[in-house]
Amino acid sequence: MNRNASRRNILVVDDDAALRNTLVEALEGEGYRTTSASNGLEALERLRGEKTPPAVILLDMMMPVMDGWAFRDEQQRDPQLAEIPVVVFSAQGNVKEMASEVSASAYLKKPVTLKELLAILGKFCGHQV
Repeated sequence: MNRNASRRNILVVDDDAALRNTLVEALEGEGYRTTSASNGLEALERLRGEKTPPAVILLDMMMPVMDGWAFRDEQQRDPQLAEIPVVVFSAQGNVKEMASEVSASAYLKKPVTLKELLAILGKFCGHQV
């Protein structure tokens, strides 16, 4: 896989299947390659199984099995995964504080527009499609 292609990879981690699928479809429509997971444990399994890490992880915080906090603890302990930037994505009113608690690179408050999402992701992936 070439370097530019890997810069267009995004992992979407959210337990809401309808939202997750909508995000994947919208991002793929914008030229991104997306992988998705329904919780933090599934996300770790996907990350560890990928040859090329994503450019960024879009992470919901409130999920069953493994929430965003536990995922970030595990991610930051794994030298292969620790450097992947994370954008916290939550409907909670204190999303900025949550992002700070887990040392996220950025945050988005749900609901989010496609324009807002693309602007944040573009900072990590570049704007060219």
